Amino acid sequence: MRSDTVKKGLDKAPSRSLLRACGLTDEDMDKPFIGIANSFNNIVPGHIHLDRLVEEVRKGIEEAGGVAFSFGVPAVCDGIAMGHMGMRYSLPSREVIADCVEVMNNAHAFDGWVGVTNCDKVTPGMLMAAGRMNIPAIMLTGGPMEAGELDGEKRDLQSVFEVLGAHNAGKATDAEVVAVECAACPGEGSCSGLFTANTMACLTEAMGMSLTGCATSLATSERKLQIARETGRRIVELAKEGVAPRSIATRESFVNAIAVDMAIGGSTNTALHIPAVASEFGIDIDLKVFDEVSRKVPHLTSLRPGGPYHIADLDRAGGIPAVLKRLKGMLSDQRTVAGSSIHEIADRAEVLDAEVLRPLDRPFHAEGGIAVLYGNLAPEGAVVKQSAVNEKMMRFRGRARVFDSEDEAAAAIRSRKIVKGDVVIIRYEGPKGGPGMPEMLYPTSMIAGMGLADDVALITDGRFSGATRGPCIGHVSPEASAGGPIAAVREGDEIVIDIPARRLEVNISDEEMERRLSETRPAEREVNGMLAKYRKLVTSASRGAVCR
Repeated sequence: MRSDTVKKGLDKAPSRSLLRACGLTDEDMDKPFIGIANSFNNIVPGHIHLDRLVEEVRKGIEEAGGVAFSFGVPAVCDGIAMGHMGMRYSLPSREVIADCVEVMNNAHAFDGWVGVTNCDKVTPGMLMAAGRMNIPAIMLTGGPMEAGELDGEKRDLQSVFEVLGAHNAGKATDAEVVAVECAACPGEGSCSGLFTANTMACLTEAMGMSLTGCATSLATSERKLQIARETGRRIVELAKEGVAPRSIATRESFVNAIAVDMAIGGSTNTALHIPAVASEFGIDIDLKVFDEVSRKVPHLTSLRPGGPYHIADLDRAGGIPAVLKRLKGMLSDQRTVAGSSIHEIADRAEVLDAEVLRPLDRPFHAEGGIAVLYGNLAPEGAVVKQSAVNEKMMRFRGRARVFDSEDEAAAAIRSRKIVKGDVVIIRYEGPKGGPGMPEMLYPTSMIAGMGLADDVALITDGRFSGATRGPCIGHVSPEASAGGPIAAVREGDEIVIDIPARRLEVNISDEEMERRLSETRPAEREVNGMLAKYRKLVTSASRGAVCR
């Protein structure tokens, strides 16, 4: 066993002595050592219950004959970090999490580990560590929050941001804002729609790195505790068998996950995270793969933010196993950490609600949830959640309203300076420019709340929250800070958006574009600490914004 390097032989007496100080016995020295990467804290709603899941994982590990060691991992709540300097730390935290997990597992020579995770950057960060280290691993995602309810309607975090937009437009009172605020997030779990956290949980299960049913089982459910216990038992088996992540998550597994992403209409952030995770597994997944799969796989379930349903509804309809059943003919039959293959899981699954999860011949949309656009504004690509775009906005021409920061754009929207027919351009918010590629839920939700979601588009080299809906195009690459064409756009330019044709352009000549770029000077935004380091190391969003 890998852990023998810290516990076997007379020369390991010092490390054994320290292990005895932690309560280990002679008998324990012959057992597999299993790490538990625990992202519990009491500031992130998706993580406030993870200590209970960790305890169940520990019990499962011990029942299967292993020794459990728990260590902490940071987690950022994007909703709390949204709209201020804190959001610049969100995407960089993904790399920090991967490093933390690598440090603890390798420094202590664990034989295997469990990642107890839930929110946006934590799950992909742990998956990146799994691919990088390639020692037996299972992810345990903590489960979605139940949707809130107010006046007989389901509410979620997106509802809070959008009622603020309605308030700004004079369509909601102070009391109505507070009422939604108090109802939207009723308790523990990742935010209840198909936002980034729950999307990544679904894709983790689809690529075979978490147990069957894990992704959609609610944070408050007894089933989640059972899955946690079984996860602990199963990781010991994988460690004894030497089953490592790279034998589970192959290129075909990642393509399977992207197919599920398209079918469920997942967050655009997957176009950052899946390439980043794949790269740590030694696999090249680029934006073209997303678009190729999107053209083949229809959108089968319409979840928030683009549709009426929540993750709990997908769980009730059969969860990811039911999605696999719908897509079986399009999926490669790959191994999973559960021991069953993808096709075996699909064969055993049942679709329990054919309206929430429609058949292939009756989809919500003929194409998948995400489209990748190219053109003179985005030579390396840009990403849009097309399943959340109204049909009338799939093709759009509008005048550019140009802002060099999210704050400037938000101020203009609040001041009602953005009107029908505008295309809001927010630049210098990419991986390097931000730095940190902040999510933008304030501008997008204010536009939606003001009733302009079907009349105004938004384009950025930053990114959007998974809770965003409407014609919001992000990840424009190259970014402005890297000399990308978005830096050349000027106030009043005509912007052409054609999602079916995968086209994103500014209506100027190549010569004019070249002239403008030669005259452009990047916006300066001084940073220090880890953000300065991140800016130096981070790559393009089109490559997953990984650090190299």
